[in-house]
Amino acid sequence: MSSSGRRIVIVGDSIAGCTAARELRARGHDGPLTMIGADVDGCYARPPLSKHVLKGEAAEAETWDLSDLDITMIADRAVSVDTEARTVAIAAGTDVPYDSLIAATGAAARRIAAPDQVGETVLRAFDDVRALRPKLDAARTAIVVGAGFLGMEVASACVARGIAVTVVDVDPPLKRLLGTYLSDAIAARAEAASVQFLRAESPVLLAGNPVTGIELADRTLTADLVVTCAGDVPETEWLDGTGVADARGVAIDERCATALPDVFAAGDVAYSRSGSGRAPFWSNAVAQGKVAAASALGLEPTCDPTDDYFWTEILGLSIKVVGPLPLQGEPTVEGSVDDGSALLQWNHEDGRTTIVAYGIKKAVGLLRRLARDSAIPTT
Repeated sequence: MSSSGRRIVIVGDSIAGCTAARELRARGHDGPLTMIGADVDGCYARPPLSKHVLKGEAAEAETWDLSDLDITMIADRAVSVDTEARTVAIAAGTDVPYDSLIAATGAAARRIAAPDQVGETVLRAFDDVRALRPKLDAARTAIVVGAGFLGMEVASACVARGIAVTVVDVDPPLKRLLGTYLSDAIAARAEAASVQFLRAESPVLLAGNPVTGIELADRTLTADLVVTCAGDVPETEWLDGTGVADARGVAIDERCATALPDVFAAGDVAYSRSGSGRAPFWSNAVAQGKVAAASALGLEPTCDPTDDYFWTEILGLSIKVVGPLPLQGEPTVEGSVDDGSALLQWNHEDGRTTIVAYGIKKAVGLLRRLARDSAIPTT
């Protein structure tokens, strides 16, 4: 079947899904293109939600206009796939036929509330931000469960509002990915801004119904606001029964192909069969969206399906990372970490290099060149 007659369906209006749609048209697909998306706000950028929108620096999410791509947009939730008939069923009861399918449903916020417990606050979608902002405006105290990137960004929004915030986790902030060196530096900066850190001996439970605090092994803590930032889970329920999804998400190869013919996956829902697991970063979602689109057309991709770049902003400090994670040991340092202005370099045993711009303005292209030029060739 030629590209002009090939029906391509994208499930998920995520950055991976939107990138795939634009790449499909850019690579010459002029046939039917359908996007199924359940988010009430449509297509928008999620990374700025916790970095800028939550803090009030931007009133709305940054939306993407796909109207120039001649896409049939279905604002509904995919509920199942019939891989024999090649149809996607949506909640309204309609079957959407496909010749090639791209799964880009992303991930949902991981929740830790008990089944009968109400009032858990999470942050994943723009609708979550709308619900959270008035709670921040009214709160004087807050507990953030999770000291990862999202948890630290939410804590930063609390500090900006003068809210006394405690961050609770079983590990020090960001240590799992950024290692001890940067974790200690970030913790010191946060503590100087009156953020309190509490190490839990076991996974945290929420207290109250509705939620009013957290349960620890030896005590209960309460606050005006409790926000769960405990990671995410891939959105794969609609793929149940197809054999392509498991607890880790949807397994893909270097062409973003799944175990099913003409079914591809990209973004936070996917993980590499040859890798260590999901890497739910914006840059990976973009790269995989491009690769999945090319593969659906039977074309060679123009990039790799992984892109080791991400950035965060914590207490006004920008942190850009190019290169593989996690980071171990101490880096070489140019500048001053204590002053929040340094360029850091980690050399890994496999010859690759990770560059971190810690509080300094460096273009991503420059960081990529530094990481590439500093890598040690393997024989």
